Amino acid sequence: MRLKNLEINGFKSFAKKTILEFQNPIISIVGPNGSGKSNVVEALRFVLGEQSIKSMRGSSGSDLIFKGSKNLSKSSRASVVIHFDNSDKVFKLSNETGENINLNYDSVSISREVYSDGLNKYILNGSEVRLKDINNLLSSVNIGSSQHHIISQGEADRILNASSKDRREMIEDALGLKIFQYKIKEAQRKLERTTNNMKEVSLLRRENAPHLNFLKKQVDKFEKVKEMQVTLLLLYKEYLKKESIYLEKEKANLFIEKNKISLELEDIKEKISNVDEIDRKEESEKEKELKILEKKIHEISGIKGEIERKLGRIEGMVEMEERRKEKTPKIIVRNPEEIKMTFTEISNVIEEAFLKEDIYEIKQILTRVKNILNKFNQNEDILEDTSLDLEIQNLKNQQQEISFEIQRMEEIEKENFSKVEILKKEISEENEILHIKEKEKFNFRVKQQELSSSLSFISVKEENFKKEIESFENEIKEGYALVDSDILSYKNFSNRDGAEIVVNKIEQEELRRKIERIKIKLEDVGLGGGSEIMKEFEEVKERDDFLTKEMEDLAKSIESLHTLMADLKEKIDIEFKEGIKKINVEFTNFFSLMFGGGEGHLSIVTENKKKKVEEEIEGDLSTQAEEKEEILFEYGIDIDVSLPHKKVKELNALSGGERSLTSIALLFAMSQVNPPPFLVLDETDAALDEANSRKYGDMLEKLSHHSQLVVVTHNRETMSRAGILYGVTVGSDGASKLLSVKLDEAAVIAK
Repeated sequence: MRLKNLEINGFKSFAKKTILEFQNPIISIVGPNGSGKSNVVEALRFVLGEQSIKSMRGSSGSDLIFKGSKNLSKSSRASVVIHFDNSDKVFKLSNETGENINLNYDSVSISREVYSDGLNKYILNGSEVRLKDINNLLSSVNIGSSQHHIISQGEADRILNASSKDRREMIEDALGLKIFQYKIKEAQRKLERTTNNMKEVSLLRRENAPHLNFLKKQVDKFEKVKEMQVTLLLLYKEYLKKESIYLEKEKANLFIEKNKISLELEDIKEKISNVDEIDRKEESEKEKELKILEKKIHEISGIKGEIERKLGRIEGMVEMEERRKEKTPKIIVRNPEEIKMTFTEISNVIEEAFLKEDIYEIKQILTRVKNILNKFNQNEDILEDTSLDLEIQNLKNQQQEISFEIQRMEEIEKENFSKVEILKKEISEENEILHIKEKEKFNFRVKQQELSSSLSFISVKEENFKKEIESFENEIKEGYALVDSDILSYKNFSNRDGAEIVVNKIEQEELRRKIERIKIKLEDVGLGGGSEIMKEFEEVKERDDFLTKEMEDLAKSIESLHTLMADLKEKIDIEFKEGIKKINVEFTNFFSLMFGGGEGHLSIVTENKKKKVEEEIEGDLSTQAEEKEEILFEYGIDIDVSLPHKKVKELNALSGGERSLTSIALLFAMSQVNPPPFLVLDETDAALDEANSRKYGDMLEKLSHHSQLVVVTHNRETMSRAGILYGVTVGSDGASKLLSVKLDEAAVIAK
């Protein structure tokens, strides 16, 4: 049992979803005329890919959609789904390359939908596919597009009326050879595409040929240039390598020389700076010390003068006291304590003056001494003559102390004078040293000037070196333009004997002249961009080689397709002839059964046709086409019959009933050789009488062993052979409805 069920929704008179289950070998569909039972058959045609709307009694896709009724609105689309059992994985589907696509499903469902705008959709197990895929799938189970498995009323004798060629196609379809026809057509399409591709490739080669020839001439012209470029490259490698070594050494020498001079210059600058700092520091300290000593001597001299004046006054006082003592009986008597205190105070003040260095402070101390003396002079007491001698003695004592003090001051002054002399001598010696250092500093500055001049000369050398570097880089750029990126290989140049590379300026100049001579020759040729032309030639040549290889591949592909088509045609021819033999055996059996004897036979006829074809002639770079006539042999099928008790052998001489029986016998015979999963017979028994109806029923039961049968009939005999009866009627809503009866269960109930 291959066919499982059929779902109809919105198709023609079936407004609502209707499901037909196919659980018996023979299913009979009955119903009054106009009820829509033939719409079930047309639904099967529709879902299996029928493209003739006319064969489904319509003029456009919208005619297949339920139009609506008084009680039901019209549908926007029609949908039919058919389900097959695929538990044995017999359904096959292949892609464009012929590889099988996995259909590992226990059930295969095919759905087709049509919309009011005529759009059709084909769905395989939930995925939208092409009609081509549906035909490919159905061909794998012997359900072809000619639909030999669906025979409607009035079309039973279609195979009798068909031309011998169309009859052959119908038989090929019944024999399951349609899949090979699809492969042949696919191969023909590939052959056509391949042939067109070959023409396009040939055209591309013809278009490419002039440019390739031009480039070939240019390449030949550049062969000599290439030789010069090879020679130039060898010269360049040696020249540039030596030049780079020279420049590297020059760069290193300049760096060393510059670094050495810079370091010496920095050292000289540091020495000059150190001499300046020492001179300034020592000269400042000596002068300061000398000034302090001279200032101190001056201050001591002032103090000594003041004390000397004081001593003079005391001496005067002594002299005056002595004269007064002589003239007057009264004498001036000083208090010893007062004299002692005055002396002590003056002595302390003088000691304090020795500790001071600031002249202003020393002057203040001297003023204090003066005030003490004035005060002492004012405090005179006139004594009796008895005290005058004592006063004079005191004054003399003070005079002696002051003399001692003056002597001490002179010693200090002498000591300071000695220091001044020593300091002046040291300053003189230092001045001599400074003179020597000044001379040394001068020599340093002269050296600094020389080093600065040398550094400036190095800068000039560096500028010249930059120009040499720039010239070297420009030479590399020129070489790059002449010999391409190979110019950079100079870095790897070495002497053949492995000896160290020695740079000789004379040899370098000779290499330079050789390079210039070759460059002039290349410039004269005017092919400085030869590498670009060589590159273009290689690309064009590679493209031409690719196209040539493409031509060879396409030629092999064409040969392979011709071989494939020949093999398929041979396979079809062999299997077709074998199939005809098998059909003839079954045809004779069914024919004899239907007519009570006689014989039916199919014979192969050959028709010759002439066809003009273009044959391509391959030349160097062009393809010519030559027209030739090819004789094609086409096979057709003739039907020969021999009725019992009659001499009738022509189909045209048969009556309507005889033609109907003959076509039924032939169709049944075809289905027996390569049985399809199911057969649909739409009132093919309408013209049969009661006796022939029984024979027809017997044939149905025989056929049901190999294929499921869906029979639309009014014939009671035919109905009696069915396991399930589906009754189609028109409901009150104007849409077709389905009723089912299982005859086995009905018979049990009837008993």
